[in-house]
Amino acid sequence: MPSYRNAVIDDLDNIVSIYNSTIATRMVTADTEEVSTSSKRGWFEAHNEQLPLWVIEDEEKNTIGWVSFQAFYGRPAYAATAEISIYLHHTQRGKGLGKEILLYTIGRAKTLGLKTLIGYIFSHNLPSLKLFRHAGFDEWGHLPNIASLDGVERSLLILGRRID
Repeated sequence: MPSYRNAVIDDLDNIVSIYNSTIATRMVTADTEEVSTSSKRGWFEAHNEQLPLWVIEDEEKNTIGWVSFQAFYGRPAYAATAEISIYLHHTQRGKGLGKEILLYTIGRAKTLGLKTLIGYIFSHNLPSLKLFRHAGFDEWGHLPNIASLDGVERSLLILGRRID
């Protein structure tokens, strides 16, 4: 069973490293080049009690991933809605951890004052779409050919779920 804790600034290098490991796949993020730790400092500091950034650790306290809650639109009327992002270390992908992590975050969302979770997923990222749909997320939006990754246009799906 993985454990979850609030990220501290000393975790930022590991968080960025895990994030950067997904860029080359062109499946998960719209970044096309690796990002620096310093460029993510403001993003890190924007997290708070309602919109946390959690580090996921294995039994030996090794960082195996992270979960981020971010403001959906940044205006007060949307305060109970958050975008969720899950990133796993490359050695942990494909082991079923994503399902466990997503269900954990859904379970904790209500205690954070959240009523709606949103995920932005490329339409060609079939594993993530399957994961979110399995957890009760539905397609709420389709932005066709909105991104260009290595000259290939890609569509973005918005998946959402209300928290009961």
